[in-house]
Amino acid sequence: MNPGMEAPVDAGVIKRGSLLVAAGSAELTIPVEARCLRQHFDESRGQYLVAFVITRLDPAQRELLRRVIRAYLAGRHASVEELIDAEDPQTPRRSMPEGASMPASGSLWRYSLLLLASLALLLVLAVTLYRNLLLVEPDFAAVTAPRVDIVAPGNGVLADHGLTPGDRVERDQLLVNIDNRELRAELALAQAGERFNQRLIDTLKTRLADPDTQRVSLFNATRPDDYRATTFETADAGIARERVDQLEASVDFERARVNALETRLSGHRLFSPCECLVAWAVDGAGDVYVQQGDPLMTLTRTEPEAVLVEALVHMEDISRLEPHQLAFVDLGNGKEVIEARVRSIALDIERQPRAGFPHWVRQQQNVASVLLVPERPLPPHLVGRPVEVRFSDAPAFDAVAEWFLSAFNGLIGRFVSTSEGEPS
Repeated sequence: MNPGMEAPVDAGVIKRGSLLVAAGSAELTIPVEARCLRQHFDESRGQYLVAFVITRLDPAQRELLRRVIRAYLAGRHASVEELIDAEDPQTPRRSMPEGASMPASGSLWRYSLLLLASLALLLVLAVTLYRNLLLVEPDFAAVTAPRVDIVAPGNGVLADHGLTPGDRVERDQLLVNIDNRELRAELALAQAGERFNQRLIDTLKTRLADPDTQRVSLFNATRPDDYRATTFETADAGIARERVDQLEASVDFERARVNALETRLSGHRLFSPCECLVAWAVDGAGDVYVQQGDPLMTLTRTEPEAVLVEALVHMEDISRLEPHQLAFVDLGNGKEVIEARVRSIALDIERQPRAGFPHWVRQQQNVASVLLVPERPLPPHLVGRPVEVRFSDAPAFDAVAEWFLSAFNGLIGRFVSTSEGEPS
């Protein structure tokens, strides 16, 4: 259609015309019916430029126009001969005869990888179902260690010990010191009584050593705190010598009493029984008053053979377990699985106090405690960490299954970490 018109055309008016399309050395005329969209006057040409939208086009002419446009978009100029030919210039592959051919090598690789991935997923599903349905799994398991509870041996003021959870203490290291002031006062009185009686003995012996002494003044008290109620009396030398024997017996008693009180006072200084980690400690800053039996500190032993895995197994599954049975311990997220052996099975789960189990877990009924010895020592900082435990009935097959699941989980974790590390 000629876009230039000398007279204006109203918008929305439908016109009949022809599209003149160049096709090689020829020119095609395609009759169309179009509606006017907009127009504006071009002063340089002196004409109105009108924009039309085609509203009606014969199907055969539409196909002819489509092939001309596609050839133009493909970088070619369609000729009359090409338009007569049945081949589309933009997609010449469609005219190639189709026959049986081998797929490309890239397709084979894709199909092979897809098949391998499907088989791997099926194998993971089968192993997971076997592990969850056929293997014995406890209700709860955690890394534990022997627990040493430190309690107050008597009443008194707790001195600042400076220990916090996580600190390491050496064997025979001072842990807590309790100042029992009543006991110290009683010790001071006993020591004063011993010295008092010893002075009386020395005085009497000095007077009896004089051969001219016939009578001696006696002090009828054996304790310094009784001096207000004491009296003096005069007795002959024989009675004085008997009094010396009584005072010597009193000195021996006071000396024994002093030793006993000193032993009791030394018991208020508590020392570490082992190389341990402090799991919990009462705050000693500010002179805290404690009573006999109050908990002061909890220690956990850190020897390699002391850190074990403890599992609570339901009574229905105890018959399937036996000493030295193989078990698999998952330390976290399936990335690290180690082997362990059953050491003991105890129905009384409080028979040996161990740190790492919450108190409420041990209150469960119908469970037994199973201690597992790992194949390699566990670090002490893992005490208290929950773990997954699976007891094996077929060691060879279960070992292969656990290795496969660990490798698969490791690949998944590495892929996820790599994906998260890539910049978005």
